[in-house]
Order: sequence, then C-alpha cells, then structure tokens
Amino acid sequence: MKSFAELTEREILAVAIAAEEEDALIYLAFAEDLSVRYPASAKVFQEMADEETQHRHMLLDMYEQRFGKVLPPIRREDVKGFIKRRPIWLTKNLPLHTIRAEAEKMEFQASRFYAKAAERATDIGVRKLLSDLSEIEKGHERHATELEAELLNDATRGEEDNTRHRMFVLQYVQPGLAGLMDGSVSTLAPLFAAAFATHSNWETFLVGLAASIGAGISMGFAEALSDDGALTGRGSPWLRGTICGLMTAIGGLGHTLPFLIPSSLPNAFWYATAIAGLVVFIELWAIAWIRARYMDTPFLQAVFQIVLGGVIVLAAGILIGGA
Repeated sequence: MKSFAELTEREILAVAIAAEEEDALIYLAFAEDLSVRYPASAKVFQEMADEETQHRHMLLDMYEQRFGKVLPPIRREDVKGFIKRRPIWLTKNLPLHTIRAEAEKMEFQASRFYAKAAERATDIGVRKLLSDLSEIEKGHERHATELEAELLNDATRGEEDNTRHRMFVLQYVQPGLAGLMDGSVSTLAPLFAAAFATHSNWETFLVGLAASIGAGISMGFAEALSDDGALTGRGSPWLRGTICGLMTAIGGLGHTLPFLIPSSLPNAFWYATAIAGLVVFIELWAIAWIRARYMDTPFLQAVFQIVLGGVIVLAAGILIGGA
C-alpha cells in the first residue's frame, strides 16, 4: 500500500474518481433500502447519488485533459491510512437516522480528502477543482437539508414518522415486550413454588436465577431464529434475539432478587416474599401499560389479560409449593 504523501497528482485524481463512483453507489443502495419505507427520503439519497456522479465526471474531464484516458488501477483501499467506508449498506432495514448519520460522515471525510489533495496538487486547474469539491462536500449537509425541505412536505413527513414508529415497535418494543412478559410470568410458578416448598431465601434465589437465565437464553434463540427480518422489516434477528433474551432475564430477575435477603434476619422469608410480590405487581402493570402504549391494546383489556394471567400463575406456584 502507498501512503497518501507518496501519491502523484495523477493517482490522487484517479483515487478521487473511484471514490466518487463508490460513494454514488452507496447512496443508491441507501435509496433502494429506503424506497419502500421512506420514499421521500429515498429521493434525497437518489439526488445525492446524482451529484456524486456529476463530481466524478468533473474529475474525469480534468484527468483526461492532464493525463489522457487511461486511469491507473488505484482505489482508496490501496492507500495507507485513507478513508474507508463501513459496509453498512449491506445491512437491510437500517434505521433512517443511522443512514443519515453515515451520509454526514461520508461527506465530512470526502471534504477533508479534497482539502488535503488540493494542498498537494501542483497544477492550478487541478488545485482549484479539488478545492471547489472540498467546499461542495462541506455544503452537502446543508444541501441535503434543502432537498429534504423541498421533497418532504408535512404529509410525507407524517407518513415517515408513522413508518419510523412502526419500525421501532417491530424491531425493539415487540421483542422486548415478548421477553418481559415471558420472563415476568413464566418464572413466577417455579420461583414461588420453591419459596413455599423450602422457606429458604437462598435456595429460592437459585431457582429463580436458573429459571430467569434459562428462559432468557431460550427466548433469545427462539426470537433470533423465528424470522430473519428480510420480508417483515423487523430488523436484525440477532439484535431482536438479544433484546428479547435480556428482557426475559430481567423480567424474571426482578422478583428473584428480593430473595437475596439473608435468611438469618428475623422474618426474612416473609419480607422477601412480600417484596417479590410487590415487584410482580409493578412488572405486570408495566407490561399492561407498554401493551396499551405501543400495541394499540385498550389499557383495561391489557390489565385484565396480563394481571389476571400473572395472578393465576402466581397462585399455581404457591399452591404447588405449599402442597
């Protein structure tokens, strides 16, 4: 690999031409990824890709004037310490804010490259072109804002906000809620059965810990393997699986931790049981609120479904443990 300081003026122009071509393709990939979910924002990235193509033609014209039609086979990955693009465009259904942040970083890096390249250019015309491109790249963020203002009216912004909300629910809320429900409810029976069977805080804690972690691992893999997100738009399966698994474990650990109260304390078992019961009550109401807030379930219906189900499971555990 060559260092940037070793590049000739011809190689600098060749690298810039290849970089503009690649950046245009990246913006097109962003536009394609957003076309169904955010069509107006996809149009913005289509316009940005067209501008990168214009920059490439400007650079190519300058190169042909100075060095002819044959381009040396050098690209930015051949230059030591040169800017590299993360292959983020290979991931489908990226959040809109992630794509916008990546585009801003790309424009900033391109502007710095052209500024440094202009300092090394000896030809007046080449230096002017590179300096102009540096300023153009600096203004791209402002231009992108202008394009958004032109293309995104109130109606399209409202549609995209609704889509963003749906994607947030699908990718984060839904797997997290499923995990929290499973962890909070499914661990009640084994935890309270162990509690009333042993009247030992430490042994009850171990049962609850094992049930919570086991349920978290099981739910995490089940969620990750259930859907790759390609058709449903639910995002990365491993991200969803991680969220679901963690929330399952948290849901079970919430009412398990009170049993860490040392059994040597007076009435420690009943204090731990009372605190665990209070935590269960809070967990079930929180789940009902989340369902009402994000899943369009009437609050009273959510309360009836979740709290009643949790109370039945809790009662089953107590009856089995006390038998």
